[in-house]
Amino acid sequence: MTEERAFGMIPVPMATDLIDVEEGRAINDLIAASREAFPDSYAIMDEELQKNVMLTTVDAVLNWARSASVWPAAFGLACCAIEMIATAASRFDIARFGMELFRPSPRQADLMIVAGTLTWKMAPALRRVYDQMADPKWVISMGKCATSGGTYADGYSTVPGVRHIVPVDVYIPGCPPRPDALLYGIMQLHEKIKRESILRDRPSTTRT
Repeated sequence: MTEERAFGMIPVPMATDLIDVEEGRAINDLIAASREAFPDSYAIMDEELQKNVMLTTVDAVLNWARSASVWPAAFGLACCAIEMIATAASRFDIARFGMELFRPSPRQADLMIVAGTLTWKMAPALRRVYDQMADPKWVISMGKCATSGGTYADGYSTVPGVRHIVPVDVYIPGCPPRPDALLYGIMQLHEKIKRESILRDRPSTTRT
């Protein structure tokens, strides 16, 4: 064995130079491939949260839920009631609004549709049903007679508008209005509900 102490078939000084060169090349390749850092785990988590978290307001959530689940307490009084009943038939299909459940009990309803002529004799019963409905609650006045008394407005027995007995949210004109007019009135009520706020109290419905 020579004084250079052979490293395999290559002398030791030459072998170390090659190792240094290869090591330097490997390091330079690693530097070139490591320009971009790997994303942190929390950054990936933020991206997933952006896909699954929606920011909104309490008003928007509550009003969306309320407007999409209005159950009517039907108060059919005259010919407008026939048009109201037709909205539940297959041609008009009020079920598309989740309102096909016309409730016989006011405690299970939050919308009163007054359809027809309201007389003073019937007014106490209408008010009683309205008072038994849970808050929040809304009223639709359907047709000319419910809105202003209609043809019988000057009669001694007719209430000149249901607004004298209960507060009204939406008026639907016509004598009688068609079922699609009632559906449009319901859509307008939905828009009104979406603009409400839990921070603002609704007008009092108690007479002083």
